[in-house]
Amino acid sequence: MKTRTLGKSDLRVFPIGLGAMGMSEFYGETDEKQSLKTLHKALDIGVNFIDTADVYGIGTNEELLRKAYSDRWNNLVLATKFGFVRDKNNPEVRELSGSPEYVKSACEASLKRLGRETIDLYYLHRVDPNTPIEETVGAMAELVKEGKVRYIGLSEVSGDTLRRANKVHPITAVQTEYSIWSRDVEKTTMSVIEELGISLVPYSPLGRGFLSGKIRDTSELSENDFRHTVPRFQKEHFESNKLLLSRIEQLANIKKITSAQLSLAWLLHKAENIIPIPGTKHEKYLIENAKAVDVKLTQDEMLYLDDTYSTVAGERYNDMGMKFTNL
Repeated sequence: MKTRTLGKSDLRVFPIGLGAMGMSEFYGETDEKQSLKTLHKALDIGVNFIDTADVYGIGTNEELLRKAYSDRWNNLVLATKFGFVRDKNNPEVRELSGSPEYVKSACEASLKRLGRETIDLYYLHRVDPNTPIEETVGAMAELVKEGKVRYIGLSEVSGDTLRRANKVHPITAVQTEYSIWSRDVEKTTMSVIEELGISLVPYSPLGRGFLSGKIRDTSELSENDFRHTVPRFQKEHFESNKLLLSRIEQLANIKKITSAQLSLAWLLHKAENIIPIPGTKHEKYLIENAKAVDVKLTQDEMLYLDDTYSTVAGERYNDMGMKFTNL
């Protein structure tokens, strides 16, 4: 089985992971039965890098993974995250905390929901501007010493912050949005990630579903789908971005693969330290995504896909979402 190593760790995973976020929240209606089938199928076909966070469903996503994997934990690498603080009574209100006290309490809560004694990869979901990164990572390092966490990571972090964090304790992975149409990391953090031997774990590698070609009209999205708040899905930008998609689809058709497979293959060909985690609730798309590891791209095809970025319209988050990034 093809594998890639997370940073300088001993964690070897299938080159494409599975993001579980949408199984509990954000992307329309959820179906626990279907999600459990998809989670089981992931391990059955070798997809052994599963990503969650305490904020997804305000803890229910971690509980879902416990239901799916309570007797199979040894067969996978689990990543979860902390940092967002939400109130169950008012879930739309979100704050950040990276205080040492919160680091420890959040970890204990995640371990309890997951039914585990150790987390394989523990990320700071977003940098808390009110807590020096050295203090946050110092507390995460204490969790490693205590055996509650094996390796640590950061998400949506600048190169400067990453350097400071890595001096406190080795960072194994950096998670950020990265895809054919979201390439901020190439200008901000990529060089530091490569220099320090860290893995890059792209979330939303299919452009929140857009690059799969499955969304032709935003009216198809349910009312509670958070993509209604994303500028790139607003009508004035969405229609323009269809031009980008058409270019991807043209090449995918020539190669007799799906647009999703082409988009994932583009990431895998960028560098060996890249391990994307596309999210899906359906077995069909899980299997389709996993087959992207077999897609070969020429240098000309990579350049062709690189060039599509010039046509992207709209920001990747609204103003509030961008405030939570540390770029």
